Amino acid sequence: MDRLGAVTLAVVPVALLIGLGWVLRRIGLLADPFWQGAERLCFVVLLPALLAHGLGTADLAGVPVAGMIVAIVVPLLATAAVLLLIRPRLGIDGPAFTSVFQGGIRFNNYIGLAASAALHGAPGVALAAVANAAIVPTVNVLSVLAFARFGRAKPSLAGTLKALATNPLILGCVAGALWQATAAPVPGVVAVALRSLGQASLPIGLLCVGAAFTPRAIWARPGAAGVSSAAKFVLLPALTALACAGFGVRGTAAEVAVLFAALPTASSSYIMARQLGGDAPLMAGITTLQTLLSALTLPLTLALA
Repeated sequence: MDRLGAVTLAVVPVALLIGLGWVLRRIGLLADPFWQGAERLCFVVLLPALLAHGLGTADLAGVPVAGMIVAIVVPLLATAAVLLLIRPRLGIDGPAFTSVFQGGIRFNNYIGLAASAALHGAPGVALAAVANAAIVPTVNVLSVLAFARFGRAKPSLAGTLKALATNPLILGCVAGALWQATAAPVPGVVAVALRSLGQASLPIGLLCVGAAFTPRAIWARPGAAGVSSAAKFVLLPALTALACAGFGVRGTAAEVAVLFAALPTASSSYIMARQLGGDAPLMAGITTLQTLLSALTLPLTLALA
């Protein structure tokens, strides 16, 4: 399968699930309380299980772990800094900025895992696990700090530290990293249960994004969505490619690092916006817009990489 076909096969199902969520909400098949409960379930249980199992069971033999992590994290920090610097010029309120910020740094690991596996097989899955290990804790810490500063809630320093220490996605990463580092003998039934929960997070999370999507959230603030998408599809992949060259990450590892930098933002971005006081409608709009655009941008980015 060529690159375009592999990326298309990874992106199209995501867009279809988002569209299905939009239809289900609009026809009233499921009541509003269902969607609220599903969002909370994804954030607290399903997504952490996905991260813990993925990191804990990944085969990292022969993978340039340290180089990839540095080449991924440094551009993420730089992109976050750029977004913070231009925030006063965007003309949007704090909660809306949290959506722009998340849209610029977060990623859809479903597309990344699917595309990595389709392009490179088992080695691609292992490299994708390293990318997840580098990106997930970084973007979640940055996002929680952004919500603490610009979201509707204004927690104290102690409250912010508590939010970081109790963030389910960060805890899922920590659990997976410990599992991986210690080769802990996790019972098979527990591992299977975690895998099943993680698999459920992807379709449910995407349906929730579609259910919350309102086109006017994009059309009302196209500049905000445009800035977020430019950071995600242009700035971050370019910086990651430069970082890979600078830190000696080559070949397939560099390609996977750039692939993950160029992914559209995650469904968990919307769920975090709902849970932590951000602009959820704008976040849903940015998530949907980027998912659709990625069908065009990802093949181009991989060709350049």
